[in-house]
Amino acid sequence: MMKHLTPEQRLQIVEIYFQNHGSVRETHRALRPFYGRHNRPSEQLIRITMERFRTTFTLLDSTHHPRRRTVRTKETIAAVERSTKEDQNESIRHRAQELDLCPATLWKILRKDLGLRAYKIQLVQELKPLDHGARRTFGEWAEEQIAADQNFHKKILFTDEAHFWLHGYVNKQNCRIWSEENPEAIVMTPLHPEKLTVWCALWSGGIIGPYLFKNDAGQNVTVNGERYRHMIKNFFIPELHHVDVGQLWFQQDGATCHTARATIDLLKETFGERIISRFGPVNWPPRSCDLTPLDYFLWGYVKSLVYADKPLTINDLEDNIRRVIMDIRPEMLEKVIENWTFRLDYIRTSRGGHMPEIIFK
Repeated sequence: MMKHLTPEQRLQIVEIYFQNHGSVRETHRALRPFYGRHNRPSEQLIRITMERFRTTFTLLDSTHHPRRRTVRTKETIAAVERSTKEDQNESIRHRAQELDLCPATLWKILRKDLGLRAYKIQLVQELKPLDHGARRTFGEWAEEQIAADQNFHKKILFTDEAHFWLHGYVNKQNCRIWSEENPEAIVMTPLHPEKLTVWCALWSGGIIGPYLFKNDAGQNVTVNGERYRHMIKNFFIPELHHVDVGQLWFQQDGATCHTARATIDLLKETFGERIISRFGPVNWPPRSCDLTPLDYFLWGYVKSLVYADKPLTINDLEDNIRRVIMDIRPEMLEKVIENWTFRLDYIRTSRGGHMPEIIFK
């Protein structure tokens, strides 16, 4: 489809437009014998041409492009400061247009002259009134353990599950299909998209897993207490045969299948009192995914890679999950576990409050 017009072509459009009593659609149809169905100017281009002719009275390209201001004066800095106070959410591009400034100059004023930074909204789980105290108590306990044994945090097996969905949803808000006619496109999606429920244990010694929950027929299923205990007994514990379990702690969150009495009793057979869990010997604070390396690192990292090649089948997705987890380097895990101690520091200083995004040190 034609995107740029010569002055002669613009003149032709203007003449045909007036011959057809100012109808853009009739003008578009009348141009078909000259350009063919697919190469003729679009209706939008016809409208732009006519609007340009009405406002500038010319069919020629403009040779003068006004240059935006690039000088950072006291007046421009003050104008930018007023603008940001009125609206903190406006983009640099729109603000630059409003203030008649070069975007690069506006960026320098915001960063260097006003000392402002762009912050991204972070979604966090709501903390209940009693959660702050529980988080602070756990953080203080963990720091006491590290003070007594500087390698304590390296002896914790952090565990968790996550769902990996195989889907092809279309974002209707952002999707556009450009066509001369309504394509009547239909995108079929399953009522219950396929998914994998994946469990892993992460510690300084590596990653145990992934374990994918399946029934006896090999079908993917979600977690319940019976399946969770079956995984612990038949997969997780055997994987520890080469490790001195007497030095390790087991951590899990407060999911119902984790905290059932039968589950805690099963874990005590291996770990004794070295269990960090709701209803366990050491209480795990609720709504504290920012303290679990699997939530603040592993699942996000894995999901950023397993969908890169757009797996088409559930088996492809499963293969990608296994490959990505297997490729995680020991050096990366050491960094993740060390970062846990910085998070404990923040929990203490913030009195159990929400944790901002922390860059690995």
